[in-house]
Amino acid sequence: MKIRPSIRTVTVSRRFIRDLKDRELADSIARNILDCSHLEFHELHKFEGNIDGNLIFRARKGKMHIVYGVDKRMRMIFLRAIKNFTQYKKFLEDKREIVKLIGRIPSSPGSQL
Repeated sequence: MKIRPSIRTVTVSRRFIRDLKDRELADSIARNILDCSHLEFHELHKFEGNIDGNLIFRARKGKMHIVYGVDKRMRMIFLRAIKNFTQYKKFLEDKREIVKLIGRIPSSPGSQL
């Protein structure tokens, strides 16, 4: 909540859309997280760690773990939507993959959801 006013753009990664298999669902989840809608989530804005200056968070909706981050340029980036807890933990442990995924996001302004 403290960094929310500083966020300049919001981007949904291709991997996030591929995980959900639906662009509209991806945008809807991103909007609900931005609006801090606790009605649909069991956990919201759970801080997972600082990876190379990128703040990584998680929201949980049912059995789905939504991983998103705020990079050094204050862009909120939705990274993954993972339904399996073991895969979610493996993803968090692979810090190089997270940095690489964030690095693939273009520098141009993202979408304003």
